[in-house]
Amino acid sequence: MSEYILSIDAGTTSERAIIFDKSGHIVGLSQIEFQQFFPKPGWVEHDAEEIWTTQKKTITDVLKKYEIKPSDIKAIGITNQRETTIVWDRKTGRPIHKAIVWQDRRTAEFCEKLKLQGLESLIQQKTGLLIDAYFSASKIKWLLDSVAGARELAETGNLAFGTVDCWLLWNLTQGQVHATDVSNASRTMLYNINDMQWDKELLTLFKIPKIMLPKVKPSSHNYGLVDKDHFGHPIPISGIAGDQQSALFGQMCIESGMTKSTYGTGCFLIMNTGPNIISSKNKLLSTIAWQIGKNVTYALEGSIFIGGALIQWLRDNLKIIKSASEIEALAKTVTESGGIIFVPGFVGLGAPHWDPYGTGTLIGITRSTSQGHIARAALEAIALQNLDILDTMEKDSKIKIKELRVDGGAAANNLLLQIQANVAKIDIIRPRVNETTAQGVAFLAGLATGYWKNLEEIKKMWDSDKIFNPQFDNNINNIRKNWSKAIERSKRWLYE
Repeated sequence: MSEYILSIDAGTTSERAIIFDKSGHIVGLSQIEFQQFFPKPGWVEHDAEEIWTTQKKTITDVLKKYEIKPSDIKAIGITNQRETTIVWDRKTGRPIHKAIVWQDRRTAEFCEKLKLQGLESLIQQKTGLLIDAYFSASKIKWLLDSVAGARELAETGNLAFGTVDCWLLWNLTQGQVHATDVSNASRTMLYNINDMQWDKELLTLFKIPKIMLPKVKPSSHNYGLVDKDHFGHPIPISGIAGDQQSALFGQMCIESGMTKSTYGTGCFLIMNTGPNIISSKNKLLSTIAWQIGKNVTYALEGSIFIGGALIQWLRDNLKIIKSASEIEALAKTVTESGGIIFVPGFVGLGAPHWDPYGTGTLIGITRSTSQGHIARAALEAIALQNLDILDTMEKDSKIKIKELRVDGGAAANNLLLQIQANVAKIDIIRPRVNETTAQGVAFLAGLATGYWKNLEEIKKMWDSDKIFNPQFDNNINNIRKNWSKAIERSKRWLYE
């Protein structure tokens, strides 16, 4: 009888269920997109109940389509969009408001006030994070302050907070388990990554009752069983990790200094820093990568808010392509971007700039500018944002990055990866299994249940699909210089 691991990959725009076999290969996949809500400029919301019902449907669909019985699933792992904030009523299981998505900027002004109070260094020292609307803490506070009666319910223990992993775990176990893992907890701006617990001082600062918060467990851990009423069999849930940390593990970046970038909705670069917390002097984040047993692995991270979403914008808003896959062919109609620089600051600028008032900027337009130039500038923008973080990581860590392992939807774009290799002047390695986010948490879940014996067994499964070596391009220095100028001009554009 074959046994499998099922990964729940709860992303920002879609829910997926992916089944892996013993050799780490994909044997089945189901994906369903869900609705995005933009109630005001800079606000981004999801319907948490839709997230759950959509995710449940993907699991049902993938089992049915590939004729796999629930009893053949050895374990489930959950990986998720991080920081997205859900608060729900413990008695009814109903959210009190739509989920506030990581991209949402409604609390930017409140975060600015915290900075003016001189709290940046305290929060960075405790959490490894910078004060920003990106993280969960200010989102939870907004919900408690804005939803009628929420604060009173929270203080009496009637409300629960969770990131998407925690919400799915709660629903899968029919409310029996309210927990998250260390990687997700470390993204809330409430978790002390030094002493590995919710921080009382920060909870007081944000006026958040501790009773709302989930228990924090290792990433590879037996969390509980899926209620048998869902799929007819009680499947163990034994792995949880935030999507970027999961991708780092899936890429087998398990040694200090190894680095990956995921080209998803945003772009996320993470460097494994081993047992050491490297405190960034250049606005990168120190975060927990994962915990296996008692061993905690830390990481240095740079977050880019708009990566693959830029290609979606060209498709949906500018309508110069009909599908995301057409971007490469359009960009290849020109040999360079014709002096166009595209800064995709649609929801502010992420690392290493951290400017919530930055905006999208298209500079260098002339009469000869074509759709091809804009398409190529968009691919260059994704690569140049990554380059800013790679340069900053080397400064902070004092580690020379020799290669970058890449994954995510946009990593299928060969031209993008060649541009990345050229601007960064390092090898870019795409793995044979591109679904490394789902694969990483499958590995974590499999380790907890003995499906795989140890890391050495898993390490042998990772293999590269293609390596992009840097090619000389005499236009690169000019592009980098113009990029720096354009970034400066887009900063604080929306600041009043």
